[in-house]
Amino acid sequence: MAEISRHLIEAIPTGSLVETIGDVDAVAGAIVDLTHDSRDVGEGWAFACVPGDTHDGHDFAAGAVDAGATLLIVQRRLPLDVAQLVVTDVRRCMGPLAARVHGDPATKLRMVGITGTNGKTTTTHLVGSILRAAGMTERQIGTLSGTRTTPEAPDLQRRLAGYVRDGVDAVVMEVSSHALALHRVNGVRFDAAGFTNLGRDHLDLHVSMEAYFRAKASLFTAELANAGVTNLDDPYGRLLLDAADIEMDGYRMDDAVDLRVDVGRHAFRWRGTEVEVPLGGRFNVYNSLCALTVAARLGIDAATAAHGLASIPPVPGRFEVVTAPDAPFVVVVDYAHTPDGLTELLTAVRRDAGSGRVLCVFGCGGDRDREKRPLMGAAAAAHADLVVVTSDNPRHEDPQAIIDAALGGIEPRYRDDVIVEVDRRTGIAAALGAARSGDVVVVAGKGHETTQTIGDTAYPFDDRAVTRELLADMNLPTAPVPASSTEEATS
Repeated sequence: MAEISRHLIEAIPTGSLVETIGDVDAVAGAIVDLTHDSRDVGEGWAFACVPGDTHDGHDFAAGAVDAGATLLIVQRRLPLDVAQLVVTDVRRCMGPLAARVHGDPATKLRMVGITGTNGKTTTTHLVGSILRAAGMTERQIGTLSGTRTTPEAPDLQRRLAGYVRDGVDAVVMEVSSHALALHRVNGVRFDAAGFTNLGRDHLDLHVSMEAYFRAKASLFTAELANAGVTNLDDPYGRLLLDAADIEMDGYRMDDAVDLRVDVGRHAFRWRGTEVEVPLGGRFNVYNSLCALTVAARLGIDAATAAHGLASIPPVPGRFEVVTAPDAPFVVVVDYAHTPDGLTELLTAVRRDAGSGRVLCVFGCGGDRDREKRPLMGAAAAAHADLVVVTSDNPRHEDPQAIIDAALGGIEPRYRDDVIVEVDRRTGIAAALGAARSGDVVVVAGKGHETTQTIGDTAYPFDDRAVTRELLADMNLPTAPVPASSTEEATS
């Protein structure tokens, strides 16, 4: 039993263990699971007391013990008759301990992590499709698979352990800056990590772009990854190449030889191999190049990787076309919710629209980075012919105040081409009603999301479904709902 206890303790990062309290030897080998949520605790579980902004897990320790916890991970001694591991930072230690409790599942899987401001979800799907083409059973973790882009450390390790039991070969996951700052992926070592780009987002957490970049860059360290892949056309991607302490490969747009892009596809030649991907938008070329370079780092040949990209199913809410080819105008729904993301999206659509106009519906989320709102307005006005500013998950803020902040970034010369509509459904209807033959309508910001959060209530709202309903009322043909979209909407 002492040997098993020592095995658990050795999972704690160097210098983080302060002391052990009680008979840790007697309980460590029989730990069933580990959680940071006292409501989940069962008999024989370990409970991690995580200090938070509004609640302190130490205050729930007694209840966890009553529910059956036999080991506590704490940052201070607690007056409870139970074994305790006192550590300097519970969050930093929680992942490695959970991994050890579950038998270090990540070591039994091919692990790929994708980080960046924009493109994580699409790139994750692209890599997943390549892995399937290479004959692997894979699973994806990210924006489309749970309430958090990257699960909390105990939940992540539990999920990985389940994949091992199910015989899964590989996991591709989005790694958010929140996850890195809060140590959610500690206890995982990625075979390859990919970086897409860095733009303004999440500064409500990170405060500065420098801190935001440091969070992203922490993935490309020997503690978390064996090797990395980075976008050399992005200034932060080039900085990452210089700063990383692991082997790094780079990719850039010039790698895509003889590039062809339209609304529904892009194609190019990469390292002598023809590549065709059924995703529109020039920005998706970067996502494909990232996926291809990750695949090469994993030892997958170019022909197999190209086959994987060619067979990728639609990615819900990512440049998703919701009108049929014979409709007089095209509607695209996309998750773009940052200034850079919206600029890239609208620029790509502008290239594809030809002589048609670009109409953009967008909003800004409440209780999030307020300083990016005028930047979103500026991006929309600069790259669209008609802009509809509306609501996007206002949460606890006044929707009109959020809209006013976005309007503050729109120059007076563009104001005649701006419609303000607080109700999102009515805003989408206004854009559709204004569209003419050959136009492209972009509904941005929510993508795959199926709810609209107002106050504390999440009301049903899916941009794709609402758009199809409005088009049906206009008697225009609409595209069928892809199977992946249907699954997302009902999950």
